[in-house]
Amino acid sequence: MSVFELTRLVSVAPAAAVEPAAYTPVDGGVAQVGWLMIALPLLGAAVLLFGGRRTDAWGPVVATVLSWASFVVGVLVILQLRGQGADERALQLTMWDWVSAGELDLSAGLLMDPLSLTFVMLITFVGSLIHVYSLGYMEHDPDKRRFFGYLNLFVAAMLLLVLADSYMLLFVGWEGVGLASYLLIGFWNHNPAYATAANKAFIVNRVGDFGMILAMALMFATFGALDYATVHGAASGAGELTLTMLGLLLLLGACAKSAQFPLQSWLGDAMAGPTPVSALIHAATMVTAGVYLVARSQHIFNLTPDAQLAVVVVGAITLVYGAVVGCAKDDIKKALAASTMSQIGYMMLAVGLGPIGYTFAIFHLVTHGFFKAGMFLGAGSVMHAMRDRVDMRRFGSLSGRLKVTWLTFAAGWAAIIGVPLLSGWWSKDLIIEAAFVGEGWRPWVFGLATLITAGITAFYMSRLFFMTFHGKARWEDDIDPHEAPLVMTVPMMVLAVGSLGLGALLWPTGVLDAWLEPVFGHAEHHEPVIPIIAIQVAVFVLMLAGVALAWFRYGREEVPVTAPRGSFATRAARRDLFQDDVNEAFFRAPGAALVDTMVETDREVVDGGLTGGTTGGLTGAAGVLRRAQNGFVRSYALTMLLGVVAILGAVWVMQ
Repeated sequence: MSVFELTRLVSVAPAAAVEPAAYTPVDGGVAQVGWLMIALPLLGAAVLLFGGRRTDAWGPVVATVLSWASFVVGVLVILQLRGQGADERALQLTMWDWVSAGELDLSAGLLMDPLSLTFVMLITFVGSLIHVYSLGYMEHDPDKRRFFGYLNLFVAAMLLLVLADSYMLLFVGWEGVGLASYLLIGFWNHNPAYATAANKAFIVNRVGDFGMILAMALMFATFGALDYATVHGAASGAGELTLTMLGLLLLLGACAKSAQFPLQSWLGDAMAGPTPVSALIHAATMVTAGVYLVARSQHIFNLTPDAQLAVVVVGAITLVYGAVVGCAKDDIKKALAASTMSQIGYMMLAVGLGPIGYTFAIFHLVTHGFFKAGMFLGAGSVMHAMRDRVDMRRFGSLSGRLKVTWLTFAAGWAAIIGVPLLSGWWSKDLIIEAAFVGEGWRPWVFGLATLITAGITAFYMSRLFFMTFHGKARWEDDIDPHEAPLVMTVPMMVLAVGSLGLGALLWPTGVLDAWLEPVFGHAEHHEPVIPIIAIQVAVFVLMLAGVALAWFRYGREEVPVTAPRGSFATRAARRDLFQDDVNEAFFRAPGAALVDTMVETDREVVDGGLTGGTTGGLTGAAGVLRRAQNGFVRSYALTMLLGVVAILGAVWVMQ
């Protein structure tokens, strides 16, 4: 094996589950104030949301500074961990006694280990860049103070989610990001369609929350605890059925939050929110929460092959689904949303592979956070230039007008399609290679799914790129596209640099692998069913074919400003493969019919029959009795006499 192949080795041999390490209590250092990572953006949210209009002038800047301050604290904590041995890089900070009820005794605490701190870096660095970008993007919005308050609230909730040391505290952050997402998607709720999109995202995510609640109930019933250390340490003693049910319930929660099949229908509509929201929540952070949940629960999933297989199947279906949908979208943000869905599918498939895929999934999660956030911000820059239009058929030839946006977007495009040596090539190809490992039918089905989708990804992302920046100009005469201000373009430049070089910085050097090894353990190298070089060549050829096909159809040829009707497959992809129709037919319509039936039953039977009949009978009896109350003494005396006679008669009969 060549040195080149060694730098891209696939750690694919099945490995024994990693024993849960005993967490090291924090004893000095910056980690003692690790709670500041959450408290700082939470403080910003409180100041902006409760401070009122008096904070309009300086509130957004304060929110941005506090987000960067959280990033600095995270860096300092990482430096502290780097100075400790590999087996001591899981610091637990217990803050206070939280829940004490019956057999449940739970403290509120933070777990600062390589996995959680990797997410902290992604959330705070990319999130802070998006805060800076938003200073320009939302400059003229009269409610920008509220927008930045929601951004800070989201960052704080997401940090709580990944830093929690128990499933119950994770769930608090889980609900917090759901709330912040709802508020941000529906930020412009004066538009009924945007308010509906926010409601849709909120309701679909509640389905996943139901799975999380049941999972925690099962954990408590089985282990008597909800903290990671106890649950993961005792998992090997639980029954197979219990572990499988637990894994499937956790997967249900992950599917909703990460927009995975069958709970992915909300993500496209979520593009109703301001574009920075799409970059922060629906590209780099919240949609990765499901991947984090499965990776954090590795000690459960490693013991239940059936649940692991379910994770892989969900990931495989979603990565193909998102790619197919992305091929037909003309809305630039919805096309990027479909791409996000597909790329998260890659990550979900990887964590489902078990020890061989955990590190690859997190690696792709980090690189994807950079290039997809950069492209979403690039889309926002295009919208800024095109008066908030999103239809790519009305774009074209913007490369000459928006040079910085074009170059930074090109960096993300090249990374996601897998141009060699760029970030996406390093991370996504590792997942594809790992998918070809195993025995029987699985490596062929899942490997081919990842391989073919790589080609489709190159096509639809190139379609988006060429329709937006190349070809003939198709915008209206009254539009004069212009570049965004520096406050918007500088974050795009930084993310573009990450899109180009972050993969080479993290993987060939072994930095990320060594950093995450204390969490996921070490897995020995094992060859896929197809030689690695053959997989790499196939991915490269499919990438070139996808780009070439997109160029001939959307770069060289003239793009009609009105979408042609297209084939049945095209129309189906435009309608998200009828996902909303399925939900309508099988869930909303039957539910609405049930409610209507119950209302009608209540009106006709309960009110009109049971209650109505009883009420009528009592009313009639009352009418009879009312006649006896006529106010005449002789009538009352006669009634008393009849009563006495009746009583005496009864006594005589009884004797």
